[in-house]
Amino acid sequence: MEYRFLGRTGVRVSQLVFGTMSFGGDADEATSAALFGRARDAGINCFDCADVYAKGRSEEILGALIAGCRDELVIATKAYFPTGSGENARGSSRYHLVRAVEASLKRLATDRIDIFYLHRFDDMTAIDETLAALETLIQQGKILYPAVSNFSAWQTAKTLAVAGLRGLSPIVASQPMYNLLKRQAEVEILPHALSEGLGVLTYSPLAGGLLSGKYGVGKAPAQGRVVDNAMYKTRYGAASNFEIAEAFTALANQLGHHPATLAIAWVAAQPGVTAPLIGARSLQQLEPCLAAANLSLDPETLAKIGALSPEPPPATDRNEEKSAHNYGSR
Repeated sequence: MEYRFLGRTGVRVSQLVFGTMSFGGDADEATSAALFGRARDAGINCFDCADVYAKGRSEEILGALIAGCRDELVIATKAYFPTGSGENARGSSRYHLVRAVEASLKRLATDRIDIFYLHRFDDMTAIDETLAALETLIQQGKILYPAVSNFSAWQTAKTLAVAGLRGLSPIVASQPMYNLLKRQAEVEILPHALSEGLGVLTYSPLAGGLLSGKYGVGKAPAQGRVVDNAMYKTRYGAASNFEIAEAFTALANQLGHHPATLAIAWVAAQPGVTAPLIGARSLQQLEPCLAAANLSLDPETLAKIGALSPEPPPATDRNEEKSAHNYGSR
């Protein structure tokens, strides 16, 4: 397992991060413990969670598991989405974030959160208030590094600008969705992160399981997120995604790699990506994900994989700039 610096922080995280969304949901306590142990044996030192995962149970299970090795780990969690029925049990207001962080600390049974993500951009709260609340929590030692998840590049840029203007702690990392089927991050999120020195810990490298080898045209398992979960059906349900999944599985078989291993290795090799998040419901699912740490892809193979799905247009829509038919660059 390699370790990479998280942006400009000086903190090193494993080249694969383990996402614990399955803890307390698809994975019971015993399975969660087995997954955690295998991830640690493989060298993973960064574990990602959120207060909404299994209604807080994921944090509780993770907290119990890290008790004996807390100072060897980088623990991340998030807040924004509803954690109760009250009108203010959501969002990125000072009111909600202070309570959310305190609740997460109790569930995680720890004195600090190493990386704390805003789980979504809050359209209704001034970013000044949000960053000031995070600064208070940082000064109290409850958060070490602030970060953002599911932010667009302009939202991330605004957050950095306001932090700089107000003399507040800047965010250090971004967590976008990114996989062969969802490549929007290539347009501005990844280039912006490279420009600003942000860490990028991407999620959903297997596209909700579509790139695990189980899906294709007219082919799907009896159970799975894309089968059972309305949100994932909406996100990945387009017929073209199943066509790409089938072609990707065929290429993985041709190259002699498990599709999950190849999908994660492709994400990890992209410019700007610090580490992709991996997750699993069982040890059987986890093994091919961990194997991605040992798979290095050459430029030709990366290009073959990338050619399976549409490359998003550049932010300016001047697609000719990627060809020989342009005015040139400096």
